[in-house]
Amino acid sequence: MTKDRILSILKGSEGYVSGEAISREIGVSRAAVNKAVRSLMAEGYEIDSVNNRGYCLKSSPDILSKAGLMGLLPEERLSDIYCCDSISSTNLKLNELAFEGACDGTVVIANEQTGGRGRRGRSFASPRDKGIYLSYLMRRSGTPETATEITAWTAVAAARAIETVCGVSVSIKWVNDLLINKKKICGILTEMSVENESRSIQSIIIGIGINVNEEPSDFDESIRDIASSILTETGKAVKRAELAAELVRRLDKMNRDFPDEKKEYLDLYRQRSIIRGQRILINPLAGAGSEDLITHVSKREATAEGINEDFSLHVRYDDSAEEDINSGEVSIRGIYGYI
Repeated sequence: MTKDRILSILKGSEGYVSGEAISREIGVSRAAVNKAVRSLMAEGYEIDSVNNRGYCLKSSPDILSKAGLMGLLPEERLSDIYCCDSISSTNLKLNELAFEGACDGTVVIANEQTGGRGRRGRSFASPRDKGIYLSYLMRRSGTPETATEITAWTAVAAARAIETVCGVSVSIKWVNDLLINKKKICGILTEMSVENESRSIQSIIIGIGINVNEEPSDFDESIRDIASSILTETGKAVKRAELAAELVRRLDKMNRDFPDEKKEYLDLYRQRSIIRGQRILINPLAGAGSEDLITHVSKREATAEGINEDFSLHVRYDDSAEEDINSGEVSIRGIYGYI
């Protein structure tokens, strides 16, 4: 695409680049170059245009697009990244692409989701140009029981991406929530396509939602005590394209590492886990998909003893019975009630 190639040239230059040089390099007319530059400026790119000198990129807007990711990821990697301005759900879009034969490592990313989903079918607030809403495709065989492990590996990858770009410590609440200062700033939704007869996995879609530059007013009053953003917790705005690119790099590494580097990811997960020794509330039906099935009777208090080798949670009940939890939902008591 002419516009993307011109932006790549401007990003790679420390000064002005003449329209003639750009025209020669990408094989289009000077008029086409000028039109593309005007289009970039309309999108929020600050580009100086000076007679007899050419064009110079001064600043870039905080948008998630292929043009915005250029220079942050290799050009060949961008070919399998689909950037959408507004979309119902990145997971749904990636599921369609997977059905059509999308390759391992395909990514869908959006500036806004109008129908973002969390666990148990909950809605996930995805305000425009504030967060990172990204889905990643893994072409893996296995069984549905690997869902917990994949989610935990993803939590490590996302935590490391945030720590690298933002310089802040991130903790993990089993199994899929990332926290800063005990406030949730990221959630992960892992969905699998399973063959009916063999029950084997055909593909895995990992949805990641990161609250990046949201203000407290962007969250519903009902969750402001437990949810926050990187901006609110650190006081620093984050370039979303930089964080998204680092997240893709970490997910690619995770995909290459799985399952051979299990010990590394288990150690990193345990280091960031805040659950060991905590009083917790276990909701075993949390994966059922219907709030009507979740009753107070189904919930049970326990003490979290630690994370097992398979990333399941080992708990001890008040009657001294012990259990390994592979699914469901766990809340920690004492942090704003339950989180």
